[in-house]
Amino acid sequence: MSLNIFAYLIYLFSSMGLTYWVGKALFKYGRPFLVEIYHGNQKLADAVNQLLLVGFYLLNIGYVALSMKMGMNIQNFEQMLEELSFKIGLIVIVLAGIHFMNLFALFRLSRKSRTDEEKLVLS
Repeated sequence: MSLNIFAYLIYLFSSMGLTYWVGKALFKYGRPFLVEIYHGNQKLADAVNQLLLVGFYLLNIGYVALSMKMGMNIQNFEQMLEELSFKIGLIVIVLAGIHFMNLFALFRLSRKSRTDEEKLVLS
């Protein structure tokens, strides 16, 4: 088996594993924020959470697939490790960026929800 094929397999399994792990963490720990945003409507919060998870997986799997091509014909393990470290590092940075965008969006929605509640109480 050529080193390129070996590198592709390592890249796919590690990238998909990271994507799955981050997605599950976002799903689990983002739920309380969504329940708060939707004023305790757990059914709606769970539906939105599931849709966010599907979107997260689609976005990341698409990115992994598009960035899969190795930039060179890998000749030795040193080249393979260098190429994999770059590609997997890039996936980690993309996942972190999406995570922080989700946190920012949830924070904004939560703040807007609290502001709307205060307006209703004051009316």
